[in-house]
Amino acid sequence: MTKTQSVKLGSTGPDVFPIGLGCMGMSKMYGDADESESIATIHEALERGVNLLDTGDFYGQGHNEMLVGRAIKGRRDRAILSVKFGGMRDPAGNFIAFDTRPVAVKNSLAYTLTRLGVDHIDIYRPARLDPAVPIEDTIGAIADMVKAGYVRHIALSEVGVDTIRRAAAVHPIVDLQIEYSLISRGPEEKIFPLLRELGIATTAYGVLSRGLLTASKLQGPNDFRAHLPRFTGEAGDRNRKLADTLAQLAAARGVSAAQLAIAWVRAKDPANVPVMGARTRTQLAESLGALAVSLDAKEIAALEDALPATAVAGTRYGDAQMKMLDSER
Repeated sequence: MTKTQSVKLGSTGPDVFPIGLGCMGMSKMYGDADESESIATIHEALERGVNLLDTGDFYGQGHNEMLVGRAIKGRRDRAILSVKFGGMRDPAGNFIAFDTRPVAVKNSLAYTLTRLGVDHIDIYRPARLDPAVPIEDTIGAIADMVKAGYVRHIALSEVGVDTIRRAAAVHPIVDLQIEYSLISRGPEEKIFPLLRELGIATTAYGVLSRGLLTASKLQGPNDFRAHLPRFTGEAGDRNRKLADTLAQLAAARGVSAAQLAIAWVRAKDPANVPVMGARTRTQLAESLGALAVSLDAKEIAALEDALPATAVAGTRYGDAQMKMLDSER
């Protein structure tokens, strides 16, 4: 990775490859995954310069961290580990609460360090705003872990402008992780202008709308997308037409729909780092192919006209999870 290829995460963060690898899907969130292929995909990503690996302590109830830990053994110096915490799940895998109290921060971090087999986390962030805990208390507790050497940088996920300002007043924030795609453009109005003002980068997930934009098929009852409004019923039928439109536009350029969608996110702002949930080396190669796709202002506008965000049917999560999103308030 050369300096010209890298993206600096905010004004105080590390330099990262322009595309990150999201590892959540390697722990059954989209149905069964091949563990050996998952590890091979992480190895291939590191070999190709991808250094930002994104995981969470509640992905597969700890399974994902253990998987990533095995994959980076002997390769720790190549990886920038971004970890979300705070999501609480029952034995059946249901989300039941968020806990970001200072004592929970330190407890969660201790288990994460053990599962990953490392002595520090590069980027640590609460997965959601805990309505029972002031964000200042959560960020202050992570800042204590920065001082102690267990964490290098602090980040946020799916929070709104008031929370971002309050968090940044406690400690420098390197990036906000938030869903952003051609058909999920909510952060553009208020959140992204604030990030630019404060020198905070964006790590964008859901760039392909969890496969909606690429007509990805559901992988059985264990695929959590089967419970998302945009994938089911009349909304699912309507949204598949958007995937058809993107496929046609991509074919006209000689690229894949995924590559065009990734290129759009990168073209919107050089500080945007798409975090792609590739579960196989083939998917990884396709995502990295987007780096060769450039879009000018006219092409960006044409894409947005063809796939307006207002055309998507259904919310990006179910009602219960939408109510937990501070970013949607």
